Amino acid sequence: MSLLFLWSLSSSLTLSPSSTLATDSECVLLSGFDPGFVADGDFVIGGIFPLHYNQEMPDVNYTYQPTAVRCNGFDPRAFRWAQTMRLAVEEINQSEQLLPNHMLGYKIFDSCAYPLTGQRAALAMLNGLGQAHTHVCSGASPLLAVIGESGSAQSIVVSRILQPFKIPMISYFSSCACLGDRRKYPTFFRVIPNDDYQVKAMAQLLVRYDWRWVGVVRGDHEYGHFALQGLLRELKGTGVCVAYQEMIPLLYNQQRALEIIEVMRSSTARVVVVFSAEGEMTPFLKDYMAQNITGIQWVASEAWVTASLFTTSEYFPYLGGTIGFGIRQGQIPGLRDYLQTVNPRRYPSNPLVQQLWEALYGCSPSLSPSSTLMPPCSGQETLLEQHSAYMNTSSPRVAYNVYKAVYAIAHSLHNLLHCQAGAGPFHNRSCAHSTNVHPWQLQHYLQELAFYISGEEVNFDLKGDSIPYYDIINWQRGSGGNMEFINVGLFDGAKASGKELVIQEEKIVWAGHQSKLVVSVCSASCAPGSRKAVRRGEPLCCFDCVPCDSGKISNQTDSIDCTECPEDYWSNADGTMCIPKVVEFLSHDAMGIALTVIAVVGACLTVSILAVFLHHRTTPIVRVNNSELSFFILLSLTLCFLCALMFIGKPTSWSCMLRHTAFSITFSLCISCILSKTLVVLAAFTAARPGNNIMKWLGPKQQRVIIFSCTLVQVLICAAWLMAAPPYPSKNIQDQRSKIILECSVGSQLAFWCVLGYIGLLACLCFILAFLARKLPGNFNEAKFITFSMLIFCAVWISFIPAYVSSPGKYTVAVEIFAILASSFGLLFCLFAPKCYIILLKPEKNTKQHLMGNKK
Repeated sequence: MSLLFLWSLSSSLTLSPSSTLATDSECVLLSGFDPGFVADGDFVIGGIFPLHYNQEMPDVNYTYQPTAVRCNGFDPRAFRWAQTMRLAVEEINQSEQLLPNHMLGYKIFDSCAYPLTGQRAALAMLNGLGQAHTHVCSGASPLLAVIGESGSAQSIVVSRILQPFKIPMISYFSSCACLGDRRKYPTFFRVIPNDDYQVKAMAQLLVRYDWRWVGVVRGDHEYGHFALQGLLRELKGTGVCVAYQEMIPLLYNQQRALEIIEVMRSSTARVVVVFSAEGEMTPFLKDYMAQNITGIQWVASEAWVTASLFTTSEYFPYLGGTIGFGIRQGQIPGLRDYLQTVNPRRYPSNPLVQQLWEALYGCSPSLSPSSTLMPPCSGQETLLEQHSAYMNTSSPRVAYNVYKAVYAIAHSLHNLLHCQAGAGPFHNRSCAHSTNVHPWQLQHYLQELAFYISGEEVNFDLKGDSIPYYDIINWQRGSGGNMEFINVGLFDGAKASGKELVIQEEKIVWAGHQSKLVVSVCSASCAPGSRKAVRRGEPLCCFDCVPCDSGKISNQTDSIDCTECPEDYWSNADGTMCIPKVVEFLSHDAMGIALTVIAVVGACLTVSILAVFLHHRTTPIVRVNNSELSFFILLSLTLCFLCALMFIGKPTSWSCMLRHTAFSITFSLCISCILSKTLVVLAAFTAARPGNNIMKWLGPKQQRVIIFSCTLVQVLICAAWLMAAPPYPSKNIQDQRSKIILECSVGSQLAFWCVLGYIGLLACLCFILAFLARKLPGNFNEAKFITFSMLIFCAVWISFIPAYVSSPGKYTVAVEIFAILASSFGLLFCLFAPKCYIILLKPEKNTKQHLMGNKK
């Protein structure tokens, strides 16, 4: 800071050529920097205002003394602020209640909205009332307090210069949160809310209107820097992302501005938040309009949201619908009349008043025609309503802050001069005599100040900040085509969290003069039934919508993840809700009915064949084929067909145990009968050999014993199975996750495959024995029929194994039923179809001679 201080001094001060260090150490002003307005008084307060919004830097080549910074672009709005300060001082001087018998003076300087010029103004204020008549280095400063500055960057510089002298400074427009640091800026106060509240309000506004993809443009100064950092901090966790961050150079550069504008044009973000001062925005917006870009929804900070400079009709197509947070408006009695008194006739030598007339009327009131290229004024010009940049006094905001700041200094000074040591609210502060008032004393009284003006309480917290309150401003077309600032809501930082923002939605007009809200998102919201999948390398607001996987749902918009359904539930087709899973089992549906019909037909057919055999039991073909065993086989086959019915229907504990045991026992009985018959056939033809007495071991009793014994083994296996780990109904949710498959779990896999293995063993034994007897003499082909039936039986059950293992859900049961029915039909047709053919269609062949192969 010391380097900056000395450099500034060097730009305006130098030793006279005739002086030497030994003879003359007196400092002489080389170039003047006179105040715009000055008034003498018992106590002097300074004022710094951006009376120009642009500046032209001097050429610095270090070969000659640089000229001063040239200020361009007169700002009537800031000039109105300066006049408000003068009005407030004059009101106080005329008051009998506030500072009676004391007069306030002022020195008002132009900062040109630039920190360097603001620094120069601060240094000039620290010296005598008139620099032309006072040596810079002589005496102490009579300055008591400073009203200023508008920009935060300028306020930082000015506050640091004033800090060593403990001169309090009250800003009317510097809102940077950085200025709330009491360690760095102990003498700084402000009547505008801290930007921490503004960025909080902006974040709430963006979230309220679901603007999740926004651009940010800021000025190249502390105000823009800290506002951006605060906004990013407030937006964390809200789902709002910043598409781009661009900075307008402090020294305006059109090429850089066009680059920023191109970013805005190409971005999908339709909402742009701007933290910038009026001076920077003016040339930037002119370049923006030259590019003919529309459809942008501007969100303005308090620094330019009420700038009268942008109220002309040319701005409406591009800035209409702008919404932002403005300083709280108030009322200043007599301001309008006072402003009308400021004219070239009253201040003929004041260059600022001349520039005001040039800005408002486009003519020069100067008597010297060579001083300007504008035509001379007639002298009859009067201030009218259309001069809104200067004459807008209906709802003063920044001017009202200036008004409050002057009165804050006056009230604090009044309390200081009229206090009684050790008494009243200021008993801890020292009192002062009117001839011996120090700025640091005034600072203490400012810290504890509280007064009312126009019904509003004015005070400062420990950081020097005022009560956080904003009006929400919407830019709309007025009746004359110009822009009007419409109050559509407020933000009251004193209210509870979440209730600070109050907006009258029906009053708002959005960008493009539309009543429909502007949409600004990187990716459209994901509908229920889908989730957000963030794109790699892009902000969280840019995502793809991915449908929820089967079995998962999302019933909210923009779900981050899908929720898995409970075990017995599944997602619907849209993936928005969990519905009970379909319970599946082999029921009386089309497939179940078909299998039932086939099973019943098989059983009826078997019973019919049994009836045929009973009716023709005395015929040779029935007697030769051992009618008793044939009856046993037909009976067991009937049971085999009927046991298939037990596999159809909802599984229960009893049905699960019965279906497997009944199936295994009936098939074991059937195969046992066929085995016994095979042995009898083989023994009958073997017994014809001399000396063979085998038939006595295969009589009817022995045949029954074989059948009983073979079946008993299966019964014992099933009994052990039922006692150890019986089959039970279970819910299968693994094979098909979208369904609950009710099935019978076998309980013990070992027992299940032992049952099938035993049946397979009996069938293989039958097949081998029948194969050995396949070449028996005559037309007796029973062994061949048994061989072929066992071949079909084994083929069915061997193919059953892979089909059973791979079939899903109820089809597993269907495969088992199909195997039962197929093998049963195979046995029935192979063993009995030829016999029924002879009995019913070829009765002439139903003779012993034909069966034994003997011709008549």
